[in-house]
Amino acid sequence: MEFVYKKSLGQNFLKDENITSKIANLSEIDKDTLVIEIGPGAGSLSKKIIPLSGYTILYEIDTRLKETLNEALKQYDNYEIIFDDFLEQDITDIREKYNYQKIYVVANLPYYITTPIITKVMNEIYPDKIVIMIQEEVADRLSASYGSRDYGMISVLLGSRYDIKKLFKVSRKCFIPEPNVDSAVICLNKNNKLGNTPVDKFEILIKDAFQFKRKNLKNNLKKYDLEKINEILQKDNYSLNNRAEDIPVEVFIEIAKKI
Repeated sequence: MEFVYKKSLGQNFLKDENITSKIANLSEIDKDTLVIEIGPGAGSLSKKIIPLSGYTILYEIDTRLKETLNEALKQYDNYEIIFDDFLEQDITDIREKYNYQKIYVVANLPYYITTPIITKVMNEIYPDKIVIMIQEEVADRLSASYGSRDYGMISVLLGSRYDIKKLFKVSRKCFIPEPNVDSAVICLNKNNKLGNTPVDKFEILIKDAFQFKRKNLKNNLKKYDLEKINEILQKDNYSLNNRAEDIPVEVFIEIAKKI
């Protein structure tokens, strides 16, 4: 019986083995690494990740894939599959529970829940590395530099905790069924630029700074100490007349630390 792909689950399975091998190799996984894969589908990427890792945890929402995944991965014993919605899972104790030197997230993510997944893993386990294939347009947004039209709130929130690099583009023809957009693989390496600055307070500041895209910082940050913010901005040759999209991540971090 032919497998029926569910659009509601964002099911576009990667069929090109060259791409899966490339992702696994660029992830630099070793036996000291616990890998989390979200949405393994038929296991094409899983087969490349599992042999390299110390242990791999796979989260798959679609229980129809049980037999397919078990068959595809039967030669390995260093993995487990959790058939459930990843976004509903409590993953806060994974570091303690599995006790590996490093935690990586490596996955071909469903387009429609890319941001919630990244936010969850970043806030709940803060992985050492994230290598994900996502919609190219989203990849451009996440990896954007200040001053570019793609640079926004999510670019700053991620950039405050990770160095982000777009690795390569993936044609829509590499998937079954073929989506109507191309994809890209990005790599996020943990940097912890935020240091001791509380994440929740930083997030509020960034959301406020970007709340009205066409307004400058003076208008968006009215409820803050504008004098102090302006002092920091001027030190880096910016001012309250700049919009949030003009300001580098490091300057936002400096503002958060001082206010």
